[in-house]
Amino acid sequence: MDLTKYGINSDNPLLKIALTHSSYANEHHASDYERLEYLGDAVLELVMSEYYYKNSELKEGEMTKRRSRYVCEEALDAYADTINLKKYIKVGEGMVINATITADVFEAVIAVIYLNNGLSKAREFIMDIALPFINNNTIFLSDYKSYLQELVQTDRRSVEYRVVSESGPDHNKSFEVEVLVDNIVFAKGKGKSKKAAEQDAAKKAIELSAGVK
Repeated sequence: MDLTKYGINSDNPLLKIALTHSSYANEHHASDYERLEYLGDAVLELVMSEYYYKNSELKEGEMTKRRSRYVCEEALDAYADTINLKKYIKVGEGMVINATITADVFEAVIAVIYLNNGLSKAREFIMDIALPFINNNTIFLSDYKSYLQELVQTDRRSVEYRVVSESGPDHNKSFEVEVLVDNIVFAKGKGKSKKAAEQDAAKKAIELSAGVK
């Protein structure tokens, strides 16, 4: 993770705090990232709001929807992967680094850049990472169903999901779900839960109808 482009060196004291989870902080009597995360979240929302205001003619509600796609936990986790952030996060003994922690730390890093070098550098950092996802119209896992619903609503059509089959023992079930638009089967999806299968079906329907990859 090289942040020198944004004016942050690896020995920056705030960066060390940004990379420290509360479980590690409690074990080592150190400070954790939570206050920085709070600030970084606000900076991220401002930058994304500004981006859609300046680069689109969308109405308020649509800008809010678009922004939400790229500030959600799954998006931040993906952003963090692009800079290999997980490798540097410190957690307590036995603690597993999950998407929530990674997303929180990414916001904390935004705050470090903002506090040290101002909004301009924080904006540059965010957009360097997020803009490729925005330009590719990336749809993150939790957003497939809501995005498909938006597409359907623009044409005043209905969407529903129906379980086609389920198999396997209770501890390892598999589900197949079909998504119907105006009672016509659009796509089928599979998953280890009904929710996962619905997301898979919605993703495939989006790819068919809107060309989203």
